[in-house]
Amino acid sequence: MAKEYTQLELHGEENIPKSGVLMIPNQLRFDDLLQLERLLEDRNVVYLIEHSMVYNPLLQAHLEKDDTEALEFLCEESQKEVFKRELHRRISDGDVLIFVPGETTTRPGQNVSVPAEVLKFITSAGAPLLPVYVDHPEDTCLSIETIEESQRNVLSFGRLLEREAANTPNFQENLSIASEAAYSNRPIFKSHLAYAVLRGLKKHGATSQVIDGFDGSELRYDKMLAVAIVLSKHIASQTNKKRVGIILPPGKAGLIANLAVLFSGKTPVNLNFTAGDKAVASSIKTADMDRFITVDPFVRKMTRFAWPPNKQLILMERFLPKMKLKIALWLGITKILSAGALATILKIPKKGGAKEAILLFTSGSSGDPKGVVLSHRNILANVNQFGSRIDLKSDDRILGCLPLFHSFGCTVTMWFPMIEGVDLVTYPSPIETPKLAELIEKYKISVLLATPTFLRGFLRKATPEQMASLKMIITGAEKLPAKLAEAFHKKFGQTVLEGYGLTETSPVSNVNLPDPLQDDPNDGKPAIANHRPGSVGQLLPGMALRITDPNTDEPMPLNQAGMIWLRGPNIFEGYLGNEEKTNEVIQNGWFKTGDIGRMDAEGFLYIEGRLSRFSKIAGEMVPHETLEAAINTALGFDSDSERKIAVVGVPDDAKGEAIVMLSAEGAIDTTDMRYKLLDQGIPALWIPKRIIDVEEIPHLASGKLDIKGCEDLARA
Repeated sequence: MAKEYTQLELHGEENIPKSGVLMIPNQLRFDDLLQLERLLEDRNVVYLIEHSMVYNPLLQAHLEKDDTEALEFLCEESQKEVFKRELHRRISDGDVLIFVPGETTTRPGQNVSVPAEVLKFITSAGAPLLPVYVDHPEDTCLSIETIEESQRNVLSFGRLLEREAANTPNFQENLSIASEAAYSNRPIFKSHLAYAVLRGLKKHGATSQVIDGFDGSELRYDKMLAVAIVLSKHIASQTNKKRVGIILPPGKAGLIANLAVLFSGKTPVNLNFTAGDKAVASSIKTADMDRFITVDPFVRKMTRFAWPPNKQLILMERFLPKMKLKIALWLGITKILSAGALATILKIPKKGGAKEAILLFTSGSSGDPKGVVLSHRNILANVNQFGSRIDLKSDDRILGCLPLFHSFGCTVTMWFPMIEGVDLVTYPSPIETPKLAELIEKYKISVLLATPTFLRGFLRKATPEQMASLKMIITGAEKLPAKLAEAFHKKFGQTVLEGYGLTETSPVSNVNLPDPLQDDPNDGKPAIANHRPGSVGQLLPGMALRITDPNTDEPMPLNQAGMIWLRGPNIFEGYLGNEEKTNEVIQNGWFKTGDIGRMDAEGFLYIEGRLSRFSKIAGEMVPHETLEAAINTALGFDSDSERKIAVVGVPDDAKGEAIVMLSAEGAIDTTDMRYKLLDQGIPALWIPKRIIDVEEIPHLASGKLDIKGCEDLARA
């Protein structure tokens, strides 16, 4: 019997036309089909089924009923004209045709479970198309969600696509918009981050822990909760300001500090202690803070950091040892009381929604750091989006070595493990790869999150035995070089999975994942691909995508390279104190990423450059990264090792901009380089006008190119 949902949620039902139409859902279970039938009870419904597909027995039995009209087709080029004629005849009669996807082998949280070749076949028929996004929140819910919060059936109807607009790229775009509408209304996203973390620590407190790889100590989540509660009361007594700074590397102290600030009713601000003095001072001023949490040993170690005055520092190891009795008392209280009762006692709100939860600062790679306001909704949505896709089990462990001021490190290696009850092994530095490799082997770590820069260290200093426990190696922040991925696979037998995101997207929007394993390759169920080398993966659940012309902002098909715009519940609320910049990048709920890219027929996004890494010369767009790759080839440089050159644009009176190349390699034969570039097909207009020798190419702590630093050198 079909499961009865407690609630049916509809979006965009006004988009269903009175005339004939072909509905294409991303997935369709038996109970979804019944809901559609009820919704269309006054219409003649015809089901469209592909000959070779395998269907669930209940669904199959329904399609074979005498009173059910089904039209079978064969997804072959030779059958295309026959298919089109029959399709258009039915639509002319006013029928509603519903394509019924067959069973496929997928990973959890798969946006579309229709094979790309089938989708292309039916969308190319020229019939009016209506995308239908079917969502089952219980399949991708957080572990802390109740049945009431997650057990709903959601049908979201996209915009009707007719005539020349009825094609695969437009279908993909409008289905993603329908998915965002379906996903964004989840009740859990209205929650308060502190309350969600409290629920997670309560639920998983006795079974999950943080292991500090620096000193080998272990701290169960229930004990961490008690410590954070005690520290939160001290923080609340120390400042009336809205935000509190945290200057700590990854580790149990950093987690406790962030928790305590949240529980105190304030906003945690993890400061970038690797940034320059000017950037740090700018961040502190923007955030308006007068208290900063850290520990003595870190203060002594970071001698070059411009530390705030001592009276503004809250030194954890001086305060907490005196509080052992209070911590023990709170440990007992948290064991007895429910999360709801604890929230009431601690005055933790249960609702947060679009209010500020945390503040992060951008890396400053292309200018001064900007304060990115991430709401409770943003963080909870991204924890859900990312967590549902990687689908970790109770015995999995994550390595947390990315800085907490790094958005990936903050969301994925702090809030996600605490909410979902995943063991976390921390280490204060992502560049000490020999030690990290030891930790991976010792604690059987499942997930490694790193940037390509940090992965190079593992390639040089780790052994295959040390990396054997890893199920996923996910990288982001900068483009993954193909040679690095190949070398990693050759040495370790591990596939490096590239993802994509920005601080403003909380941060993950796309990720490659291991392809789903088929229980029986002969069962007739096609596997939906989850990984394409060179891409940054498919959209996470609830993300909408559109592409526009970088010069005119006019809409473009998703399969053509242009400006990437994203929409979803994880898109930030705005830049703190900078309404003008916020309005530049957020328009009608869409976020302008500044990146140039395109999407293929399987839903994989390819990043082709950053707008800030393009120059416009004599009206032509020159991509810096493409040019750098060609220069590396021409000069025989290994692009996977330390960066030796960088290309930037500088103002030019004659052509608007001129290309300048920074070189850390010393003397370069410019004539030889020019001819080699021309031989590669590089236009003469693109070839650097000047070469400037520098000691080293500027980089940020994350390993990303410091674009502003490069431009400053070029202009100097």
